Formats: sequence, structure tokens, C-alpha cells
Amino acid sequence: MSTDYEASVFINCPFDSLFQPLFEAILFTVYKCGLKPRCALEHDDAGETRIDKINSIIYDCKYGIHDISRTELDSFNNLPRFNMPLELGLFLGCKKFAKGKSSEKITIIFDSEKYRYMQFISDIAGQDIKTHKNNPKTLIQNLRSSFNTNLGGGLPGATAIYNDYKAYQSLKPEIKKFLNLHDDDELTYSDHVQIIQQWMRINS
Repeated sequence: MSTDYEASVFINCPFDSLFQPLFEAILFTVYKCGLKPRCALEHDDAGETRIDKINSIIYDCKYGIHDISRTELDSFNNLPRFNMPLELGLFLGCKKFAKGKSSEKITIIFDSEKYRYMQFISDIAGQDIKTHKNNPKTLIQNLRSSFNTNLGGGLPGATAIYNDYKAYQSLKPEIKKFLNLHDDDELTYSDHVQIIQQWMRINS
């Protein structure tokens, strides 16, 4: 288990353009709360299967953010995507059955609307499922609240984080230009992280 386990946050969410504003809000909030985001997109190793990579990252993270709002049928094959519920199950299984610090993992689950999850994944009933209403501000409020509770307080307020997020979005085009990153369609996970880190350095 890595030495920065206590600060590591596994992010399990859609990575497409439709979810991009919420994904960026998650990354930004994680950094503003002094934590370290981790996800399956952080490195590209053809010698490691995706499921092994995910399991390794889950093991190394105390926190897990899981978005289960993407239940629409895929336009290509007319089937839903099950990656997010699968990775949530892996995280919960690690918390339940792994030894040592893994039993202390903190699970943060988001859906777009309250109680909507009961229609497709009712086995998680009884857990504190948070909503984001597809709105970055609501997501930041609820995510910051969860981190603040589990870290024992002391974090910036949700309004302050959201105002910084808006300032980041305003400055993002200039940071991308400075970093020679121009086409949004070509931005990788590492690029998004680099842009946020650059904003943090400028505003530290």
C-alpha cells in the first residue's frame, strides 16, 4: 500500500465530453481539499490489464468517488455501460474483505437525482447517496461536505471552492495556451491534471 494512501482518491466516473464539466469539478475539488486524484486513465501500460490497474489503484486509495448517473443506453449497441457499478463493487469489496487500512476506506457515491439509483442498483440502499443534478456547483458542495466531515473539518467552504472553480475555468484557455495544449478533444487525463496544477501554482 502506497505511503500517500490517506490522501489518495479513486475517481470512478464517465470520462466522455458530456460529463467533462463534472469530471473537472471533481478533480478541482479533490485538489482544493488537499487530496490526490487517481483514476484508470493516469497511465497507459499495455502490459497491464485494465481491471488489474483499477484494482491496484483502488487498493492504494482511502477515498473513492463513484458516479452511477450514466445509465442511458449506448447509441451504438443499445446497451447501458456497467463500468461504473463494476468499479464501485470492486471498491466496496476491497473495503469489506481486504485487511489492514482497506477496511477504513471512505465511499462517496453520486447520482444525478435523489433515489434514482433504486431503479437499477437497489443493493446499495441504506448508504448515503449524494446528488449532483448534473451541476458542478451542487457536486462541489456535496463533495466538499463529505471530505470536510471525514477529514475532521478545516477545509475551505463550498462557495469559496466553487468561486475558485469558476476562476479556474476563466483562466483555463490562457493556461492551455501557456502549456501548448490547444485542442480539447486531444486533452488526456494527465493534461487536465497539469492544467489544474498550474492554476494552483499561480493562485497559491
